[in-house]
Amino acid sequence: MNIHKVSFTNKDEEQLAGRLELPLDQEPHNFAIFAHCFTCTKNLTAIKNIGRALTDAGFGVLRFDFTGLGESEGDFENTNFSGNVEDLVEAATFLEKNYRAPTLLIGHSLGGAAAIFAANKVSSIKAVAVINSPSDPSHVKHLLKDSAHEITKNGKAKVNLGGMDFTIKKQFLDDLENKSLIDVVSNFKKALLILHSPQDKTVGIKNAEEIYKAARHPKSFVSLDGVDHLLSKKEDSKYVGQVIAGWASRYVEIPPVEAIKSKSKVAASLNDDEKFTTHLKLGDHYFIADEPTSFGGNNFGPSPYEFLSAGLAACTVMTIQMYARRKNWKVENVTCHINYSKDHAVDCEHCEEDSAKIDTFTREIKLTGNLSEEQKTKLLQIADKCPVHKTLHTKTQIITTLKIS
Repeated sequence: MNIHKVSFTNKDEEQLAGRLELPLDQEPHNFAIFAHCFTCTKNLTAIKNIGRALTDAGFGVLRFDFTGLGESEGDFENTNFSGNVEDLVEAATFLEKNYRAPTLLIGHSLGGAAAIFAANKVSSIKAVAVINSPSDPSHVKHLLKDSAHEITKNGKAKVNLGGMDFTIKKQFLDDLENKSLIDVVSNFKKALLILHSPQDKTVGIKNAEEIYKAARHPKSFVSLDGVDHLLSKKEDSKYVGQVIAGWASRYVEIPPVEAIKSKSKVAASLNDDEKFTTHLKLGDHYFIADEPTSFGGNNFGPSPYEFLSAGLAACTVMTIQMYARRKNWKVENVTCHINYSKDHAVDCEHCEEDSAKIDTFTREIKLTGNLSEEQKTKLLQIADKCPVHKTLHTKTQIITTLKIS
């Protein structure tokens, strides 16, 4: 996982804690922000699963705790719905200043309503996805049950939600009453995806219908049949993330990966702004080579020597199996482990000199099958006859020409 702890400030200069998750094998083509549900935090398992499905598809995903929740500063009792919207706008500003402006907003439950409001204030947002979200922010009042009367009467009350106590002030309820999601959605000019479970007992499916009817095109609806409000099953949250990633690809700009054009069987291409991240064409296949971050690379792919070691390992197992099949020897599996280093030769005469070190490939072969000792010995000898092994042992030449474009 490629997760970074980040923080930024809200309008009151309080620190909001977040996690920025990036793809493992590429630079993010787009950035997304996730808005969690009422009284939830960024660490809800479903949020993590949705985010990882998006990073697998090349998105960078920022999830953070709203003011007064989780690891973020501030008092929850002094917050309101408008504050959540402002926190999302600040999150977008943070990404724009430090990485790249976000293009996708995702919200769960009340966070979905906040995401729609925030998207209207962030010009870079192209698409919004809401999950089990209410069509009216004041829908949250039904979660407060009998406490709503006490809040109205006394100005605030302590409420137990999800096993935790929260102090809710009247200004929070008043703010919810003054926010009309339907009015915002009816004039919404971003792509909208509504995902909702027909079995959601916290926010009924009728809410999704109301949002969909009010919204303009492009709008989409996906039924999350059998899913609970918090997406507690791993397979459900992963599915939601995959659906959002696929849907959003229609509305955000994903730069195409330019394939290397070459008549050669093997070619490599590296731009001046990509550090060591090199695009490769190997026959009809495309790969990425890189160097570890400790060497200044992005670690998006194997290093050149790892590719070279891989060639030796692959050739070794192919050669052994080919010989075994010809002899009708049953080798269920052959595995080859390669380690590369520069070591002194066994018979080194000037070992104290660094120049005396030679390239060394340490190869370990594991054979699975009912084989005699004689057969094992023969197959070990055959390993030394694999073509890549021979190439590494013989004198080779590299003829280089220069073409300037």
